[in-house]
Amino acid sequence: MNPHWATSDRPLTRRDLLRRSGAGFGALALAGLLGAESRAAGPLAPRRSHFPARAKRVLFLFMHGGPSQVDTFDYKPRLERDDGKPLPFPKPRVVSSETGNLLRSPFTFKQYGKSGAWVSELFPHLSTCVDDLCFLHSMHGSNSRHGGALLELHTGSDTFVRPAMGSWIAYGLGSENENLPGFITICPTLTHGGVNNWSSAFLPAAYQGTPIGTASVPAEQARIPFIENTETPRPLQKAELELLREMNQEHLTKAGPDQALEGRIASFELAFRMQRTAPELQDLSGETRQTLALYGLDDPRTKNFGRQCLMARRFAERGVRFVQVTHSYKWDQHGNLKKDHASNAFEVDRPIAGLLKDLKRRGLLSDTLVLWGGEFGRTPVAQGRDGRDHNPHGYTMWLAGGGVKAGHHHGRTDDYGYYAVEDKVHVHDLHATILHLLGLDHTKLTYRHAGRDFRLTDVHGNVVKEILA
Repeated sequence: MNPHWATSDRPLTRRDLLRRSGAGFGALALAGLLGAESRAAGPLAPRRSHFPARAKRVLFLFMHGGPSQVDTFDYKPRLERDDGKPLPFPKPRVVSSETGNLLRSPFTFKQYGKSGAWVSELFPHLSTCVDDLCFLHSMHGSNSRHGGALLELHTGSDTFVRPAMGSWIAYGLGSENENLPGFITICPTLTHGGVNNWSSAFLPAAYQGTPIGTASVPAEQARIPFIENTETPRPLQKAELELLREMNQEHLTKAGPDQALEGRIASFELAFRMQRTAPELQDLSGETRQTLALYGLDDPRTKNFGRQCLMARRFAERGVRFVQVTHSYKWDQHGNLKKDHASNAFEVDRPIAGLLKDLKRRGLLSDTLVLWGGEFGRTPVAQGRDGRDHNPHGYTMWLAGGGVKAGHHHGRTDDYGYYAVEDKVHVHDLHATILHLLGLDHTKLTYRHAGRDFRLTDVHGNVVKEILA
């Protein structure tokens, strides 16, 4: 771009003006409601990555509560053999609560696919997709409590309020669709950190997650609120917004840049445009009966999470940069492990497999990174007669698409599945790798706040190069 802000032979562009304007972009962006050209710029305008990206977007399938790795994807024959015996090495110094002896998995495991991945009977549908999955068997985190662990997984910090992963990604890359938010979270939890798990914190407000419903709302009732204005004609809305623009412009001229006000202006602009885009996007009537069945919408037990997964696909193919769906809050089996883990897995197995197959047949899986997992795993030792305690020291997550090795297994836990012992992957490393796949250097994706540069990985994190395709 020409570094000179205006010359006689090149008129001043809106982008130049936004860069130079002491009053900030906010009021000018609101003025852009009246013209398509002006909407090309703004906080969610697409940005170049640091280097060529393998993935364009992320779908995060969050299993709130902590699925048990030794009952799902981390088969441990020795745990079966030594059922009821004491753990032959020390338990962690800090534990969530008292636990007993080793507890074998109540679920049988088999190998599937060309990769020979071990999968428990809990996931009969997902077992058909294992050759598309990249398993991380050596995940570990820093916190054994739900609140801290959720914040660490979502924001990179278990002790401070920080921007969410989706906010960092939207900040780094913008959105591919000017008429939709860059970060959407479907039916998110309101517990264990709540809104801080999708907050933009000190990043500009435009990058925060847009919640659609909550965990307590059935997915079929989850809608972007107030998106249809049946009372105010569109020309009148434009007139109202023009008046608001003039008032905000006067305030910004007198008071100077105001990030909070500019964030509200940007949200007004986006909300106005979404009136034409969002209603159709949330309407599933155009999906075929076969597609609805693929996601499990024909079964009362799977339709809730299935609808979330189908909505995630629809948002992804429309250019939303980061979409999260949450199965909440069900995976915390301190007791009733066999019954409740089986019920939880039944609810998500078919929808997740359907999502992966649908993405693949539409050509979206190659540049969409799918992430599955919870805030931690479970202990291989028993809590009570039929439960497992929290375990952040070694657990499994998996990735698919978006530049990761398909049918690959990375890392290992010990023979009983308690500690990550080989090729360990911390949550910071996971974040660094996700950003890398999106073409972002996690050490360069920074934001200056309170006198220092912050980043998603703080001062930690290494890209797990071994899983890159």
